[in-house]
Amino acid sequence: MPSVTALLVSQERNPPPELLTALAHEDVAVEVRTPDEALEDRSSAEVLLAPAAMAPRSLREISRRLSENGPTPIVVVYAQNEFDDIEQHIRLGHDYLVPPFLPPLVRARLRSCYERAKLSHSMEEIQAQAELLSYERELKIGREIQEGFLPEGLPTLDGWDLDVRFRPARKVAGDFYDVFEMVNRRRLALVVADVCDKGVGAALFMALIRSLLRHTAEHSGLQSLMTAHQSTGADPSHVIPVVGATPLMNAVVGTNGYLTRNHSGQGYFATMFFSVLDPATGSLVYINGGHNPPLLVAREGGEPTPLEPTGPAVGVIPDCAFALGYAQLRPGDTLFVYTDGVTEARNAEGEFFGDDRVLALLREPAPSGRALLERMESALREHSGAAEQHDDITMMAVHRMAVPV
Repeated sequence: MPSVTALLVSQERNPPPELLTALAHEDVAVEVRTPDEALEDRSSAEVLLAPAAMAPRSLREISRRLSENGPTPIVVVYAQNEFDDIEQHIRLGHDYLVPPFLPPLVRARLRSCYERAKLSHSMEEIQAQAELLSYERELKIGREIQEGFLPEGLPTLDGWDLDVRFRPARKVAGDFYDVFEMVNRRRLALVVADVCDKGVGAALFMALIRSLLRHTAEHSGLQSLMTAHQSTGADPSHVIPVVGATPLMNAVVGTNGYLTRNHSGQGYFATMFFSVLDPATGSLVYINGGHNPPLLVAREGGEPTPLEPTGPAVGVIPDCAFALGYAQLRPGDTLFVYTDGVTEARNAEGEFFGDDRVLALLREPAPSGRALLERMESALREHSGAAEQHDDITMMAVHRMAVPV
């Protein structure tokens, strides 16, 4: 057996001399401590020795403290005459030593303890590895399912350049985006959303929310916007009839209602920007449900215009009202939509990328959506370096091409 270190815990600090002699003979380096001293000690030990009369609870606490600084120690109790105390420790899996404490007997007992501890640690490692592989398989399946809910490609529209960047912090993400045609292909729906939290749970809700939004928007028909506004309590005199606004409103209100009725207990919700674009005119109608304000970058540059929230996050407040927002993309303008993983990207020192950097990068006009996203990606990489990515990053750029002179 290789040389080991042992911590011998005794309230009176008076372990049997013959036990100490046998341990020294077997090249076991022993330190003797009282229970209080052992709890305060920050060292580690491979073997924890204690009289069988010591309460198992105290031994567990000392073992836990030792494992903070090294491997979990082998627990061995000893008894000189009160052998009944050993039984409770055997039931807990502890080993034991009894007189006579002769070096050959102690060596054989410790060797048996050592070999069983090695086997136990090996089994724990095998089990942990199996659990990790199982978890990775589940993540892979979740990732494949999630990828099926993201668009396979982006629509190609004359006079428009659309591009997206999607980088999950884990194998599955809470962020999602969607782009699809609606209203008999006369309008284009643009969605960027961020489900609170991340990982498998957030990804499942991402799939649910995305499906609810798209299904409702695609099957709402072309009925009057007045009906949707009556259900939210808006003043009819302020309703502006916009083709595509009704499916937009129905999708967001319907999804919010479903989530608050059926899933409020899970505590998941999503911030989202859901807009409907008229490619022929560049007009945009949108609902911003508690999301980072997208930024409209003018063709001539300058300070971007934020598209502020028009309602709360989706899935938080039952029967809440969502207002519509309106914007206009002129030839040469670009709309930049993103999740908070952009502004909250950190470098090695923990510094956030921040809103100011985003605004600075958008003050210069971009010739295309792709060029804008490449500029943003490059700045994010330079800022983050080798630091771990803490949140999902999603960016969408919608660029209306300039009219040739």
